[in-house]
Amino acid sequence: MVRRDHARNAELALLLEVAGTPKPGNVDRRRDHDDLRFEHFLAGAVGSAPGLRLAGGDGPIGEAFERAVAGMAEQRGGNTQFGALLVLVPLVRAASEGALSKGGVRRVCEATTVDDACTFYRAFEHVDVGVPDPPAGLEPLDVRRGSAAEPAIRERGLTLFDVLERSASVDGVAREWVEGFPRTFGAAERITASEGPAPDRAARVFLELLAAEPDTFVVKRRGPEAAREASARARAALDGETDPEALAEAFVAEGINPGTTADLTAGALFVALERGLPV
Repeated sequence: MVRRDHARNAELALLLEVAGTPKPGNVDRRRDHDDLRFEHFLAGAVGSAPGLRLAGGDGPIGEAFERAVAGMAEQRGGNTQFGALLVLVPLVRAASEGALSKGGVRRVCEATTVDDACTFYRAFEHVDVGVPDPPAGLEPLDVRRGSAAEPAIRERGLTLFDVLERSASVDGVAREWVEGFPRTFGAAERITASEGPAPDRAARVFLELLAAEPDTFVVKRRGPEAAREASARARAALDGETDPEALAEAFVAEGINPGTTADLTAGALFVALERGLPV
């Protein structure tokens, strides 16, 4: 049997993540949003492949991410997997270096450069990403400025790791970058240890991640209290007090979208695939 390379495992992880159901509040193979559908995620995963292949080589991390996002955006839905790609790109690079571990991926992240930060900002020109306004005084570093922010980045000498470190207190994906992807690797262990089809394992781990910690994307869109309530409702679903299918329908109706949790689930699936998850 021919083994999939790291980039193909990352693409497969994106496909398995969106196929998992129920994942309350997120698009899955049974649920679409009004303006974002299952097919858009499939197309986004396939479109990201050139960037993921670059991540699996020795090119710049920032360029790999920007290329993956550009390819992802070649579908009609808009932003499908921006955060998931930000999780996957350093994991793919660490795997390609034979160091798919918390320490290995942290070294990849810490080795990023100012050029990586500039290409990361350019990725925001390909798709509309929901981000809050920057703190007072940091307007020149607003990621929504895209390449226009490059002079400010270079003036301050900020690497991509530096940029994400500044967001780690409010963004779950940035926190993974800074801390060595602890939640991603922990979720991967649970996926590997469980049984059943991979999408079903992923859906279960999605609920576990959401129950354990409020989703930072929900915090940004709906506020901290709504995020805490969403986590409590996920815990109730895990405990059998609520039907996960009913919770999925309720979250979609209420506009609660735990997108960061989905991003980490995609990363966990990649690690699990690399460690032998059968598909």
